This record gives sequence, structure tokens and C-alpha cells, in this order.
Amino acid sequence: MNDEGGLLAVKVTAGNVDDRQPILDMVDNVTGSLYADKGYVSANLKAELAEQGIDFITGQRSNMKRQPISSWDRAMLSKRFIIETVFDQLKNMAQIDHTRHRSCISFMVNLMAGLIAYTFQTKKPSIKVTRL
Repeated sequence: MNDEGGLLAVKVTAGNVDDRQPILDMVDNVTGSLYADKGYVSANLKAELAEQGIDFITGQRSNMKRQPISSWDRAMLSKRFIIETVFDQLKNMAQIDHTRHRSCISFMVNLMAGLIAYTFQTKKPSIKVTRL
């Protein structure tokens, strides 16, 4: 998701796939910083993203050695609720949480229709960023 609430990449995986695994496939056109919660902490992933020029910023787990983090990055990490708001809108307003599909095609059509409906939504949850 970008700062205007637009979806940058979506990937459907099986339920038993680690959430960190599809990240590298989804960041081909991403530049700058990628913010994630502490569940995505991985030294290997951070190194691979750094090779692509992406600064990977995550929260810190309680058992981790404290790393200095800029006030800007701390503020961006605190905006996690906006991502949860987008998930809520996709599940409830676009109704992609429907689970009784009779075929894979029906599931994919419902998912794509929900994503398209969200994309054309006029007021998306966004991060108010003052441009200098």
C-alpha cells in the first residue's frame, strides 16, 4: 500500500505459507522504504531487500537488541492501523472474505472484483504526508 491508500501488489498464497516468503515477489517496482510489523523481522529478508535498494523497517521484538530508529520511521510504523483499515474495507465493503465459493474461478472473480472496487473507491484510507 502506498501513502495514498493505493494497492501496490497483491499475492494469494496457501494458508501454510510464511507471510515473509512472497515479499520479494511483490517489491519489484518498490523504491524507498518498506514498513512492516514485528512479525516480518528477518535478517535475511532485510539483506535481500537492501540489495534491491529498499530500506526494510520493522518493529522490534521484545527479545531483540535495541536498534536506533529515526522519528520518521517510528511515526510511519505507528500508522499500521491504516493497513488494518484497508483489510477491513476489503473484507467487509468489497466482500472478499466470502468463503463459500463453489469453484476456484468463482473465488478469483470475487477477489478481483473486490480489489477493483477498492481501487476505484474515491476516499481510501491514507497517510497524510506533508510534501516539502
